[in-house]
Amino acid sequence: MNGGKTIGTISTDNSTGKMSSPPKPTTIPHIVKEEVIASGKWLKLEKTTYVDPVGNTRTWETTKRTTRQANAADGVGIIALLKRTLHKDCVVMVKQFRPPMGCCTLEFPAGLIDEGESAEIAALRELKEETGYKGEVVGVTPVTCLDPGLSNCTTQIVMVNINGDDLENTNPTQQLGKLEFVEVLLLPLDEFQREIDDLMKKEKIVVDSKVYIYGMGMSQAFFKPNELRVLKQ
Repeated sequence: MNGGKTIGTISTDNSTGKMSSPPKPTTIPHIVKEEVIASGKWLKLEKTTYVDPVGNTRTWETTKRTTRQANAADGVGIIALLKRTLHKDCVVMVKQFRPPMGCCTLEFPAGLIDEGESAEIAALRELKEETGYKGEVVGVTPVTCLDPGLSNCTTQIVMVNINGDDLENTNPTQQLGKLEFVEVLLLPLDEFQREIDDLMKKEKIVVDSKVYIYGMGMSQAFFKPNELRVLKQ
């Protein structure tokens, strides 16, 4: 609307101050073309030309991985639950320095899917490499997006149970590359969010959003089914 501004999907007329309805969709949004602007070993930047719901041709800057395999997600995230006799169930987490963040992050074990791998196989391989634990897959999510306003990167979350009483898992040994530095943390499932909050107070660390949302869910399920603890802070 001339002389107006857009707030989300609601427009206002500056002359009257009244709300007006957004334009009605007239076409199905679609990609016209994708042009590579820059490319590296692991990532590339593209200019994406597309048609929006009202027929306007627009452009978007998009990042993509160069490693994506055909008919597969880019990678996997692993929610691994360590179960041991006479111990609380613990979630196996990893802490590592992430250059884009400029600090350490707390994440679920994760990694890219190699050629010919399923999400399940990739998850068990990455779990063994990053944490030393051997587990059993008990669930897999559909392919989901990570940051759709920035990238087309996708992932599948794989749920894994680890028998902590198994001899192989009593003294796990990481299988990291020479230039990989990953610290393994075991956080009790029933105190997961509290442990994360305490860690953030003690250290300069950023928590992966998937991890924190999982913690909120666990906190709600265990202690306060009618409210979320984070909203009370």
